[in-house]
This record gives sequence, C-alpha cells and structure tokens, in this order.
Amino acid sequence: MRALLGRLWARIASHFVRLSARLFRREIAPGRFEPGAASSWRGFVTTAPMVKPERDYVVYVPRGWVRRRRSPLVVLCHGCRQTQEAFAGATRIAALADREGWLVLMPRQAAPANAWGCWNWFETNTVHGSGEAAIVAAQIVAVRRAYRTERKGVWVAGLSAGGALAAILGLRYPRLVRGVLVHSGLACGAAASPATALSVMAHGPDTDVARIADEARTARRARSQTVALLAIQGDRDDTVAPVNAIGVVDQYLRFNAHPAGRSGNAEGELPASDASSLDSADGRYPTRTHDWSLDGRVVVRHVCVEGLGHAWSGGDPRFEYADARGPDALELLVRFASVAPP
Repeated sequence: MRALLGRLWARIASHFVRLSARLFRREIAPGRFEPGAASSWRGFVTTAPMVKPERDYVVYVPRGWVRRRRSPLVVLCHGCRQTQEAFAGATRIAALADREGWLVLMPRQAAPANAWGCWNWFETNTVHGSGEAAIVAAQIVAVRRAYRTERKGVWVAGLSAGGALAAILGLRYPRLVRGVLVHSGLACGAAASPATALSVMAHGPDTDVARIADEARTARRARSQTVALLAIQGDRDDTVAPVNAIGVVDQYLRFNAHPAGRSGNAEGELPASDASSLDSADGRYPTRTHDWSLDGRVVVRHVCVEGLGHAWSGGDPRFEYADARGPDALELLVRFASVAPP
C-alpha cells in the first residue's frame, strides 16, 4: 500500500513539475516584433492629399509579456531619414522594454507622405490634431485594445520631427496620452506654414506657441488633465535650435496652467524654474536639469545636454543620429515618469 501511494504521489508531483515548466516557459517568452496598421478618416494631410490616411506600425512585445497583466505603452516616433527599425536600434528600446515591461508602438511614416521620411509636424491638419496625429492616435487605440495596455500609461517619445509629433499628440489628445518626451523637437504649431518650417528649426517658433496651448486646453476641456513633458535638447544642435525646446517648455507650462507659463514666443531663456541641478558625471556630457512642479509632482522637465548635437542622447553609436556620450534618454524618461503626475 505504501509503495502504491508512493508511485501515485510521484506521478502527481511529476505532473505539477511539467505544468510549472510550461507556465514558466510561457512567462519568459522572448521579446518579439509584430506588424500592424491603422487608419483614420481624419488622417489626410494637405501636403500629400493623395496619400491614404493609413500608416504601418510595429509593436515590440517585451520578454515575458502575458495578456492578463496590463503593461504601460510607449510610442516611439522616429525622426527624418530614419526607419523605425533603425530608431529602435539607436535607442536600445527593446532592452529597456524587456526590463520595464513596456509595450512599444513604433509608427512608420509612408514614403509618399514625405520624401525625407519626416512626420509632417508643420502641416495644418496634423497641427490641429487631424492628419498624422489622428493616424498615430488611432494606432495607439488599436494597440491598447489588442494588447490590453494600461489606459493611463501611454507615453509618446520622439526625436526631431518625431519629437514635434509627440508634442502635438500631447496637446491634442490629453485623454489618451499621459506624457511626452520631446527630444530635439519643436512645439505644436511652431511653424505658421510648411514654407517656414526650416526657418523655425533654425531660429525658433514664428507663432505664439503658448496661445496655441491655451486654445488647446480650452477646446479639449483639459484643465484638469495634466500632460507631462520631458524635453531633452543638445546645446550643440545645429539642425533644431535649442530655442525650440524652450518653446515646448513654455507651451506645456501654459497647457498645464503652471504659473511660470509665459505668453508670446520663447525669448531664448527658460522661465524661472522650481528646481534645477547640474550633473557632470565622468565620461558623459554634463546635463543641466530644470523642473516645474504642481501639487508635488513634476509636470515639465527640461534637460540640456552640453556638447550634444542633433542626436539621441545615450544612443547606440552604430546608428545615425545617436550619441553614446549623453545620458540615456530612455533612462531619463523612466526617472521622469516616477515623479510625473499619475
């Protein structure tokens, strides 16, 4: 009898070991890239009116992801002359997504929509929340539903033209986006028209970006909806002038109704901040950080990387538009997310 019970127990134990092994293997499934596409009936752009209002995207599903657990969603918008694959490599997004449990949405610009592969941040429809902003918003909704992401956990990050698109999405879709990382980018509506876009990149906004923020807050009834901003800018950037980052700061301070928000164009200097610091770690570019807070949470953070040109800070130098000597921009986002409004 004892031998029979022993064999029965061994069989039960073996079954649970096999079941646990299957579950464990499922938990540590490797990360993977999955393609998709989404469209919006509002997604036509005036600069390319014959282009279908649809864009492809890729979702990075992190290592160990399971559907039953809701994950934060990070939207990563590439810059001009970049593919989403190259931008993923330059930012090292997959490794960080695996560590943090992030789902990552990477929209792809359509070649017919812009000859340089840029997002059309200067185009009228997009600036007002239609155009390519509406298409990427539709992608966010599609991915959020398909992968059961956190409803209030969407961050949009972008470099250059992608950063400008991130700034637009934050202003125009505050109920969808918790915060934005604008790296070497521009404020929403910074250019009065496509014809002035290059001048704005070199000299700063030719519109009142703070007024655009006021109008967006009123139109979207977003007074109680905070959209946090992390602006990262190299002081040696000769493609997108540093004054543009100041314009983004002014715009988001006004959008979030912070007392330091100023009207009019950026004057070339940051408004008085609530806190500032200098980090000069060995082997890295020095960084100057300025914070503006509301109710004990940081709503706007400006990070100036001294010595950085037009490149993703802390990126993989094997890729174009990436400089490993700066602090890792995605790590800065992780830290900022921990102190930004929930």
